[in-house]
Amino acid sequence: MDLDLAWLLLCTALVIFMTPGLAFFYGGLVKSKSVVSMMMLSFGSLGLTTLLWVLYGATGIGALGDSGISQFFGNPFQDFALTDSVKLGDATLGGVAFGASFAIITVALISGAIADRARFFPWLLFAAIWATLVYFPGQAWVWAGWILNGDFFLNGTGALDWAGGTIVHQASGAAALALALVLGRRKVGFSKEEAQPHNVPLVLIGAAILWFGWFGFNTGVYGADLGQTSLIFLNTLICPAAGMLGWLVVEQLKEGKATAVGAASGVVAGLVAITPACAHIDPWAAIVLGLVAGAICAFAVELKYKLGFDDTLDVVGIHLVGGFIGCISLGFLATYDGEGLFYGGGGAQLWSQLASSVTVIAWAFAVAWVAGTLIDKTIGFRAKEDDEVAGLDLALHGGGYAID
Repeated sequence: MDLDLAWLLLCTALVIFMTPGLAFFYGGLVKSKSVVSMMMLSFGSLGLTTLLWVLYGATGIGALGDSGISQFFGNPFQDFALTDSVKLGDATLGGVAFGASFAIITVALISGAIADRARFFPWLLFAAIWATLVYFPGQAWVWAGWILNGDFFLNGTGALDWAGGTIVHQASGAAALALALVLGRRKVGFSKEEAQPHNVPLVLIGAAILWFGWFGFNTGVYGADLGQTSLIFLNTLICPAAGMLGWLVVEQLKEGKATAVGAASGVVAGLVAITPACAHIDPWAAIVLGLVAGAICAFAVELKYKLGFDDTLDVVGIHLVGGFIGCISLGFLATYDGEGLFYGGGGAQLWSQLASSVTVIAWAFAVAWVAGTLIDKTIGFRAKEDDEVAGLDLALHGGGYAID
């Protein structure tokens, strides 16, 4: 077997494994009477997004290198090449599978913001609309350059994003904010005192699986040589390690203790921040980025209490904020394939990073807001109040982990 193809397939399996890891991470954070409901939102994304990607996401407007409006619906009967390049945008079976793994986890990330109150089938409808209108075309904007680097108003800016700081993390974080605003606060559980995880070991297991899968997420992207792949791998190890320490230091200073959930959240914040930057910065910069991202995200998750939006599992505070930090950091720290301010590049790279982030955030938020509102006003997005208070597992899925 071709070594490039073997590595691509291995990385694909690692990234697909991240979605069950996310289900564990999210599932451990909610109440025991809603854990199955929470995990089902991730597994629903795994099933639905996979099929949509293969049917038209990989061959339509979301296909890298082929972004014409006439291709929006794609061609589900297209003959995929079995050999040749394994590049993500090529119509190869391996490339399609790898692309699907990214689409799955991106959609699943959003679900953490609406835990404890979202119904399953309205969520699937939202996931289908958002994936079609945001992720499928958006990943082409980022990696094929349709908008961010080529043919739209950001023509020629050269924005950097190695593995999805914009279209994966900032897009899902922006959508999470929109849905949190559309659905409103939970009836029970919004305050800090009420928002206690039911299974912290499950949270740590989920975080460990995410970290493990993230090596495939970052190193599986086509285009790196051996030296750059080693750099990516090392940065994916050290940035989340620093992110964990940055978060725990903030917790210790604020609360007088370092928590296990904080450690897991800091790891994820570091992973999110390094995603766009892993191939473009030196290891020392990855450590600094992790410390900064972990510390800032530890503060950012508190914003929901001050501003009043109920982002249940801190998708906004970790993914939107962490993704933004990672992308903007390239305006200062980029030294491979770009020049940040610290390397004499002036402000051009910083502008590119800012413009690309704002573009993706605005589109992802707008689509999520409109789609979520329409679903909520028609078939209803939110569970009944009695079911929400009692726990969603029994009402929506016939049973669950346990009853408090």
